[in-house]
Amino acid sequence: MRWTAPLLIFALVALPGSPSTATARPIVVVAANQSFNWAGYVQGALEKNKTFHSVAATWIVPTATPHRAGEAEYSSSWIGIGGGCVDAACSIGDDTLIQAGIGHDIDATGAADYYAWWEAIPAPLVRTALPVRPGDRIAVAISEGRLPEVWTIVIANQSTGSRFTITLPYPSSYATAEWVIETPVVITDSGGIQVGPMPNLTTVRFDHARANGASAAFISAERMELVDFDLTLIATPSLPDRKGDGFNDCTYTACSDP
Repeated sequence: MRWTAPLLIFALVALPGSPSTATARPIVVVAANQSFNWAGYVQGALEKNKTFHSVAATWIVPTATPHRAGEAEYSSSWIGIGGGCVDAACSIGDDTLIQAGIGHDIDATGAADYYAWWEAIPAPLVRTALPVRPGDRIAVAISEGRLPEVWTIVIANQSTGSRFTITLPYPSSYATAEWVIETPVVITDSGGIQVGPMPNLTTVRFDHARANGASAAFISAERMELVDFDLTLIATPSLPDRKGDGFNDCTYTACSDP
């Protein structure tokens, strides 16, 4: 497989005794279909011959458990516009990104933390007060309104009937859209750089995926695998479902097709 230098690498100052998560989340590219931080489906303006002004999907909040005992582990499931691969070969990146989703982290004691969040890079991630639990069905939508560069983010917990909504200005490139699970590239307290680590997650089933109000119409060439620095697979998506608007995303194991 062709190796390319990562388009973007980012990290925060490490916290004592554990890795620190990165709040900026553009893709860190390895090759056309591999990344150091994303697993899922990524579409680009050059690949699809269109720009992206809205994105949406539903999924079930996964259960997170420790992959290795005694370490803090980080993950999230989200959708967004910007930050991905503009072309099919993933040779052109994008440094804008407006996104929203669910965090599911594990601390060093093995305790899980679930939260709904949004982010508009370069500003940091913002946690919301929306309660979420494993097994809840979440619907997320990000859309540009009638005014250019004014966006509305909606995170709805369909299991409880509660929701979070915010409208904000953001100068997007409109160049990519993505539906992914992620673990951050971090810098450790010893000064090293590592992928994640990613906890074990139950299968994340993205469904009813939309781009610009229509079916996302996923194709297999848009799949993005998450790999470690030695190219070991950490997370991988399945093939699209029959409608082309859904797929399974799995950690540490191959996904069955929906």
